[in-house]
This record gives sequence, structure tokens and C-alpha cells, in this order.
Amino acid sequence: MAHSRSARKRVRTAARRTEINRARRSRVRTFIKKVEAAVAAGDQTAARAALTAAQPEIMRGVTKGTMHKNTASRKISRLSAAVKRMA
Repeated sequence: MAHSRSARKRVRTAARRTEINRARRSRVRTFIKKVEAAVAAGDQTAARAALTAAQPEIMRGVTKGTMHKNTASRKISRLSAAVKRMA
């Protein structure tokens, strides 16, 4: 348990930030799953639309610090390749 006043504040702050980051990460994962589900269903127009919606969300995860830039780029690249293969 934290003893000093500043350490107690850091515990509260960390808990608050953890909740925010968890929500952001979950949102990004949901968008990724929508693209993957559309690809699995074989619906090309839905997959393209889902990818268009997912790209800014994934990059927003980068700017907010919940995801590394290279990880986001890799995910976008793989999703777009999967959508392209459907054509």
C-alpha cells in the first residue's frame, strides 16, 4: 500500500488511466473483429467498409499511446491484404 500522499495519488491516477486505456484498446479490437468477421463471411463490400472505419480507430490507438505504431501498421496491412485477397 502506498504511504505518501503523492504515491496514493499515483495509484488513483494509474487506476483511472488503466480504465481509459482498456476502453480504447477494446474499441480498437472491436473494429478489427468487424473486419475479420466480414472477411470470414465473404462479404467484400462490408469488409471494405469495415476496414475504412477501422483504420482511423487503429491509428487513434497509436496517438493515444495504447498501441505501438509498428503494431498498428502491421494490423492495418494484414487486414487490407485480407480484404484484397477477396477480390
